[in-house]
Amino acid sequence: MPFGHNARTSGPRWLRRACILLLAVLTPLLQAQVLSSRPNPADPHFPFNTPGPVKSPATSAQFDQWRTQIKSALFISNPLPTLAPKSYGMFSPAEGVIAERVTYGTRFGMRIPAIVYRPAHSEGKLPAMVVVDGHGGDKTSWYAFYTGILYARAGAVVVTYDPIGEDERNSDRKSETREHDSVIKGPHSPERMGGLMVTDVMQAVSYLSQRPDVDAARIAVLGYSMGSFISAIASAVDPRIRVLVLSGGGDLDGNMGSWDRSSKIMCQAGPYRALSFLPDKAAILYALHQRSGTTLILNGTVDALVGRPHHFKPFFADLNMRIAALTGTRANLPESRFFARVGHRPSWVTRQAALWLQEQLHFPNWTAAKINAMGTTHISAWAKATGAHINNGYAVEDREGGIRALGTGIPNVPWADLQALPEARWQQEKERFTWDAWVQHALAADGIRGSDQKSFYPAGRS
Repeated sequence: MPFGHNARTSGPRWLRRACILLLAVLTPLLQAQVLSSRPNPADPHFPFNTPGPVKSPATSAQFDQWRTQIKSALFISNPLPTLAPKSYGMFSPAEGVIAERVTYGTRFGMRIPAIVYRPAHSEGKLPAMVVVDGHGGDKTSWYAFYTGILYARAGAVVVTYDPIGEDERNSDRKSETREHDSVIKGPHSPERMGGLMVTDVMQAVSYLSQRPDVDAARIAVLGYSMGSFISAIASAVDPRIRVLVLSGGGDLDGNMGSWDRSSKIMCQAGPYRALSFLPDKAAILYALHQRSGTTLILNGTVDALVGRPHHFKPFFADLNMRIAALTGTRANLPESRFFARVGHRPSWVTRQAALWLQEQLHFPNWTAAKINAMGTTHISAWAKATGAHINNGYAVEDREGGIRALGTGIPNVPWADLQALPEARWQQEKERFTWDAWVQHALAADGIRGSDQKSFYPAGRS
């Protein structure tokens, strides 16, 4: 009976081992299936209105083709416009920091006004950053100059600039106009607007890359709100961007998703719809950047401008699964972090973001221990004490006003100090900077010239 005895005792043991092995194989597959299950995409509450993961990675040739197609769809020129940087002097906005007033070229022979921050004393090649503002923001916004001073003290070179339609790129030299939201009814005006904004980011990268004090392999782009959308596209088409931080956004979805349906036709919905030829545009955009750099996405759980609750952790887990399927690796997948009870804000000035950036950029004046030992500034209290301006509606605690920003003793910088050009010079050259001039160029590029342009402007504008 020995055979019968062995059969009765070893049979169940064999079965148990087989079940354990089968469970080990099926568990990740079942988990992936849960993440990739997609109900009816027509459901307006459905978060994953995108294709499922591809079955095999894309080739390098395919990624190159996608990058070329994206540039073409948004009228991004290749090569990029002539840079021709010009300096208009320097000043010290805070102890240990030098700020330089510069301009450089962009589309249609136009110019970008910028303030560039750097440490007053440095050695060797430095990491660098580009700040890309949200709606109504520009280089005079509190978070732009706060970022410039904070990270210049860390040992970085930081570019802040005016988006089209704001400050020195506005015909009245006004801020918070959101002029770039004005709908121009040209056949390709939204695509051209999106392409201009992406080009502006790439030109800032070009400017930094040609500076002798910058390490071109350590360039980061920080995008907030609208700037998060523009920065995500810029990082997809420009492999020189090695580090990407997106705050108040980054939750790119699929065709007819929240970004396609944005009320901001010119700078968000129109440009994103122009990329609908991509099989999975969100995953492809991030996969293109994944091949050259890292990404951190920072959002608040009560941010009304981020799809709630559909664009939370499960959304990004699904997105990362699709990115990994496209590239064949889980290295450098976007990292997403959520702040409880936090709304719309540029969270890259927080300690958590600074620690992550330190790992990526290796600031020469900081260490992780030094960052952890630094004090913080409550932005609403700081603004009240210094007179710093926060955009209307954003000084509240769950938005920008509630940020506990890293660093202390950062001053308010007066508006006049943050103008790149002297008034007389700007008046002479304003046609090379402003939204009005860009509209004329953009319509002319679509074959609409002279008096024929009037009917394409918003009501009351010509």
